[in-house]
Amino acid sequence: MSWKTALYDYLHARNTAETEASAGVLANVVEDEEFSRETDARYNRLTESRKERGIKALRGEMRLKLQHVHEHEEGVTADVECQRQFFYEQGGRERNEGIVIRERVGLIRRGTRWKIARISARESEREKTRQPYSWLAEEGIYTPEGEISSSQPYLNYSILNHVGTYPETRKKLYDRGKAVKYADTWWNRYNPAFIEFEVDCTSYVSQCLFAGGTPMNYTGKRGAGWWYAGKQGSRELWSYSWAVAQALQLHVPASRRGLSGTLVSSAAELRPGDFISYDWDGDGRFQHNTFVTALDASGMPLVNAHTVSSKHRYWDYKDSYAWTDKTRYAFVRVSDEMDG
Repeated sequence: MSWKTALYDYLHARNTAETEASAGVLANVVEDEEFSRETDARYNRLTESRKERGIKALRGEMRLKLQHVHEHEEGVTADVECQRQFFYEQGGRERNEGIVIRERVGLIRRGTRWKIARISARESEREKTRQPYSWLAEEGIYTPEGEISSSQPYLNYSILNHVGTYPETRKKLYDRGKAVKYADTWWNRYNPAFIEFEVDCTSYVSQCLFAGGTPMNYTGKRGAGWWYAGKQGSRELWSYSWAVAQALQLHVPASRRGLSGTLVSSAAELRPGDFISYDWDGDGRFQHNTFVTALDASGMPLVNAHTVSSKHRYWDYKDSYAWTDKTRYAFVRVSDEMDG
C-alpha cells in the first residue's frame, strides 16, 4: 500500500466519521492519540447538538486537494485541503453546510503498510491577537469613536474595485440581502479586492457588512472608527475594528457613526446580516467572528466564516476544536439604519 492510498483511506474514513459524528471508523487508520481524544470529545458534542436540533444525517461529500508533500526518512508530511459538504434533514427539509478543512498529515511506514501518525490543523479559529484590546485601551489608542473626521473617507479604489461606492454623509440603509449574498459568494475563497489576512475571520465579516452598504467611519487612526483603505505602497491601511475580533466586537455596540448595532441576549434574536463574536476561554477576550447568513428550521442562526472557511454552519461552534465549556458569545444585531 502506498502512502497516497493510506491518505485517501484516512480522508474517506474522516468523511464517514464527520457524517456519523463517531470516531470509531478512524481507529484503524489513525495513531495520533491526541487527535483521537479531541475528535472523540468533538463528536460527543456534535451528537448532542444534532439530537437537540432534530437533525438526521444524510450524507457527506469531500473533495481533496494535495497542496504540498514532503517525503523524508521518517515518512511523508502532506498538507491537504478538504472541502466538505454535510447534507442533513431538519424539519422535513434537506439542508447542507460546508467547511474547508486544512490539515498537515504525517504518515509513517509500519512494515508494508502506512499509518497516520500525526494530524494537526493548519488553521485555528483562535485568533492570534495582533494587539490585545487591554493594551490598546491602556495606551489610549483604541476607542470606539475616537477622532471623527468630518471629511469624506479616502478609499483606494484601485484595490476596492467594484465592492462599494463612494460614501456620502447621510443616513444609510443596511441591505441584509446584499450582505448575505456577498458572504455566500466568498465563503471559501478570498476576494482579491481586499488584503488577505492570515487570520481572516473579522476582515471577512467586515467585508460582508460593507457589501450591505454599511458606511465606513474613516478616521485615519487604526484605533478609531471602522475603515479600510487597502495599501499605500507597503503600508496597510485599515482600522483594528476592521480586522481584529476583539476590536470589532467592542466597536459596534458603542459606535454612533458608521457601522453600529446593539448587543442582544440570545442567538434566537439574530437574523441574517448580524454577527456573533466568540470568547473561547471565557476571559473576556474575543478571538473569532462569524456572519449570520441563514436560519435553521428552529429559527436559530446558521453562519459563514473565514479562517476555517464555513458556510451555513450552526452558530454555537460546538463542532470546533477551539470550543471549550467556558466559551461565551456576544450576539450583535446590526442597525438597519446608520449615520454615514
